[in-house]
Amino acid sequence: MAVHPSSPAGRQYELVAAAPGRRVRAVINETGAALRQLSVDDVELTPSYADDVPPPFFCGAVLAPWPNRVRDGRWTHEGRPLQLEITEPELGNALHGLLYDTPYRPIERTPASIRLGAQVSAQPGYPFRLDTEVTYALTADGLAVNHRLHNAGADCTPVALGAHPFLAVGEVPAEQLIVTVSAGRHIDVDSRQIPVGSTAVAGTDWDLRAGRPVSALRLDDTWTDLMMTGAGSTHTLTAPDGRAVSLWADRQFGYVHVFITREFPCDSDHLITAVAIEPMTAPANALNSGAGLRWLAPGDSWSMSWAIRYHERHVDGTGALRAPRRP
Repeated sequence: MAVHPSSPAGRQYELVAAAPGRRVRAVINETGAALRQLSVDDVELTPSYADDVPPPFFCGAVLAPWPNRVRDGRWTHEGRPLQLEITEPELGNALHGLLYDTPYRPIERTPASIRLGAQVSAQPGYPFRLDTEVTYALTADGLAVNHRLHNAGADCTPVALGAHPFLAVGEVPAEQLIVTVSAGRHIDVDSRQIPVGSTAVAGTDWDLRAGRPVSALRLDDTWTDLMMTGAGSTHTLTAPDGRAVSLWADRQFGYVHVFITREFPCDSDHLITAVAIEPMTAPANALNSGAGLRWLAPGDSWSMSWAIRYHERHVDGTGALRAPRRP
């Protein structure tokens, strides 16, 4: 496993796995333990960005001890009002936890895997101690990811977790992809992206169970009531030729968020469309609503897993492979 020189995202850890007829490669950033690059053979499964710029739009980062937003950065614990730093000033929210800009330390390495750790220290707005670990391991068709949260303090601690991978299918422009979200309910939000309820997707524009073109969508949205098959749920991006990349997440992840940007900087001169499919254990504002929030007793731990998989044929919402659709 190679370690590349420092960049604005810190050191870069390269993972490589080779088998007859197949080569899988990933690059993990030190900062935020972020997935920077993933490819199977010559097919890139993540959009690229320049080494000399910070990761755009939280690209690939681990989001802990909460994903998404906390309204006004404020919440109450045992009757005590707490104030988090406002990290989304345009909407007045605390965004994506406390570790996305933190250097993770390597704990264990092999040529095809790495385990990284970072600690949340007690601080204003989150007076708890939390040890976190994330393990990235290459597989024959992509990447498996495991997270572990451990309460290292003396108080019961509220936790939630998400990840922010952007996905791609080789050289196919994102506007040409079909996005499928295997979920039955959409989380409705106010003008500040804070949940106000949920809507069954059947018969609405939020129904992406059969897939819709990225070109027709403007999304920064969360779904729940995920369609579980076996141990988890599967959500996909599919190219016109039938190739697909899927995000699978285990049952700990009861929510999935899809973010589409038309301003992803693939280099210093070009902006492209990019799609993030984000597994989350809780929706926005969970520290206030309690939805999806997990409370860890002192000394307790919580683990969860997700994966990115490349398919040379179309994959439906159940995870089953199908022949490519004919034009």
